[in-house]
Amino acid sequence: MTYEEHLDEVTTLITEKYAIADQTAIEMVMRAQADDFFSGHDDDPSICTLDRAHHDARTVFKKYK
Repeated sequence: MTYEEHLDEVTTLITEKYAIADQTAIEMVMRAQADDFFSGHDDDPSICTLDRAHHDARTVFKKYK
């Protein structure tokens, strides 16, 4: 999946797993992105996997809720 698809998947997983509103999940992912949380993903798209999206969703939720 592309970097953008990965971000979308992380956002979707946050809304589904944690019953968070779409806009709130988007804001969490945007804050994580601003903190360079996803910088490695952009540099190495091979880490943009569904398994990694699940991991990233948990991490982003815990850190940015």
